[in-house]
Amino acid sequence: MTEQQTVENSAHGRRPVVDFDHNADSHGRDPVGSYRKLRESTPVAWTEKWGGYWVLSGYQAIFDAARDDEMFSSARSHHGGEGQAILIPKRPITDHYPIDLDPPESLPYRRIMNQLLTPQRVEKIRPMVERYTDMFIDDLIEKGEADFATLTGIPSIITIAWLELPLEDWRRYSFAHRKILSAPLDSAEYKMVSEEELPALTESVKKVIAERKLNPGDDPISFILGHEINGRPITEEETLNMVDLIISGGVGTVASLSGQSLEWLSANPEVKQRLIDDPSLMQNAVEEFLRVFSPTQALARTVGKDAEFHGVEIKEGDRALLAWSSGSRDAAGGFENPDVVDIERFPNRHLAFGVGSHRCAGSHLGRLMARTILSKVLERMPDFKVDPAGVVRYPRQGVNTGFDQLPTTFTPGPRVLDERL
Repeated sequence: MTEQQTVENSAHGRRPVVDFDHNADSHGRDPVGSYRKLRESTPVAWTEKWGGYWVLSGYQAIFDAARDDEMFSSARSHHGGEGQAILIPKRPITDHYPIDLDPPESLPYRRIMNQLLTPQRVEKIRPMVERYTDMFIDDLIEKGEADFATLTGIPSIITIAWLELPLEDWRRYSFAHRKILSAPLDSAEYKMVSEEELPALTESVKKVIAERKLNPGDDPISFILGHEINGRPITEEETLNMVDLIISGGVGTVASLSGQSLEWLSANPEVKQRLIDDPSLMQNAVEEFLRVFSPTQALARTVGKDAEFHGVEIKEGDRALLAWSSGSRDAAGGFENPDVVDIERFPNRHLAFGVGSHRCAGSHLGRLMARTILSKVLERMPDFKVDPAGVVRYPRQGVNTGFDQLPTTFTPGPRVLDERL
């Protein structure tokens, strides 16, 4: 059976059935084309991979599913194995609040997260975001060549510094959270990160939370600890669940978006020059980059009850993959010429941050980091050029897309800060 060929029968009795695996090498080589073929033939289809799951690739199906928490649950359950339900296959990690809960249980945690990440609070850390971005560029700019994949460290150090976790660990967080989503599932690297490095980092975060509980300060962890859940103080375990979600979201997604955007700008110098000549276009450009390079490609849900959904019969306990990246390239979502990158596209109702009760609470911070990284690279390295022959993409691109190597050359320039990484 060929890639994404529709067949008539399924061991699970589901139909239509396709040969599809978002973790496979064949999908990772061209996620955009892979989803396009699926979306145009069977926008809601069943695959037998990983125990079986529905693939939602059409805009409307994704939109409807994401807004129905009763029908498409994010909460952990025994269906599909043990671990985090938003991934296929599941990953046995600490709970992430609020995304590992459904309303109404998720709402108290969501309110805290929303208050922590308001546009006003995010704007206050702009100087820190700019400082660390300049420090990273300083570390590269005098050499005239660099692996732009190292820029994935910028969101990591910003996130760890903002949370006031041990700053010397930022490289470990960057490596671990990138590899857990990109390394082959059967690799020694994936095993080491999942079984050793991430648990060790979690223990470190637990210690910081315990210290902040005793000696609160003016930092995000203390902010979370100062709140109540349904009339009682939030626990240290619940705080860990929220902080770990912030780390995993902050470290990987902006790195993915920035790398893909820089690669595309290198290949499209006329657009790069427009952004250099008119920096006011950057805000809108980032929205378009979010649409076409959707850093979080897809997340999973669990079907809550038997029902008919977009012409197929879904069953309680079925697993479903909501392909945000595919929906954002679906013309049915109102995107004219969806495969064309238009930095002046407006309106732009992309799905990069999700939809519904679990829409990304960190979107304001993510946008700030992405705009800052791209703007400063264009300002300080305007003639940068990526070498396509040396580009190495993540071996697995089912959740995040990005690069292990992004070799780049540019005219050397001066440092702007005395600090060093």
